[in-house]
Amino acid sequence: MSRFSIRRCHQADFPAIWTIINDGASAYRGIIPADCIRDPYMTTEELSHEIASGVQFWGCEENGSLVGVMGSQDVDDVTLIRHAYVKTDYQKQGVGTELLAHLRGAASHSVLIGTWADAHWAIRFYQRHGFHLVAHVEKERLLRKYWHIPNRQIDTSVVLTDQHSL
Repeated sequence: MSRFSIRRCHQADFPAIWTIINDGASAYRGIIPADCIRDPYMTTEELSHEIASGVQFWGCEENGSLVGVMGSQDVDDVTLIRHAYVKTDYQKQGVGTELLAHLRGAASHSVLIGTWADAHWAIRFYQRHGFHLVAHVEKERLLRKYWHIPNRQIDTSVVLTDQHSL
């Protein structure tokens, strides 16, 4: 039995979601291109926009406190995993695994995940859970079709999928 519980996040969780995203994103410092990282990594306005655009956050709790979050967003014929972050003190303890399993189990479509190409630990995490990298040409097509991100981020990202063909 897990020490964690998974639940859907609500508006009252907004400050905790924002804090977890920005704490967890500290892992990217020195890894992703300097022109792609800011402080804070995600502003409250950007988080509000993501939620308004349909990203539904799920949280992993321990003793009633959120320790990790992961969003899902249905776009056309796929489910995107968005903004997967775990508090620094809880990383490598199974939080991401539990969140991913929950969201993947609830997905009604093929699942796509975008992450930074230089975040090798994130790529390995998703690969351990049955995802595989798509080819470079396919990556660009998928990022342009399903995400609304800058060209620079498209250039420095990868896409993983749980399907062998989309």
